[in-house]
Amino acid sequence: MATQDKGCSIVPYFKIATGKMEEFKAICDRFVAQTKTEPKCLYYGFSFCDDIAHCREAYADAEALLFHLQNVDSILQEALQVAELFRLEIHGCESELAKLREPLAPFNAQFFVLEYGFRN
Repeated sequence: MATQDKGCSIVPYFKIATGKMEEFKAICDRFVAQTKTEPKCLYYGFSFCDDIAHCREAYADAEALLFHLQNVDSILQEALQVAELFRLEIHGCESELAKLREPLAPFNAQFFVLEYGFRN
């Protein structure tokens, strides 16, 4: 059962430096406000476990994901001053992942190919 879903999710995990949680959370507020303006963002938010933050986010397609990365680049650079991006997963169908492999190569991302499923 193949899927026709072209949605892409990006799954970043950040380890927040000691004593920098409040600063990181303030940056999260800015990420959310900036991302809320993106028409092809399906969902976006941050969850936390101790000193680890995860951004739960998905986009209608690869182009929307790339637009998002450009849209929040300056905020991301600030976040990386107080946290380390230690894991990055990209999920989507192969036709969309093919558009992301080269631009996301510097991030050492793992690409997960969506093969089965649906979207309501």
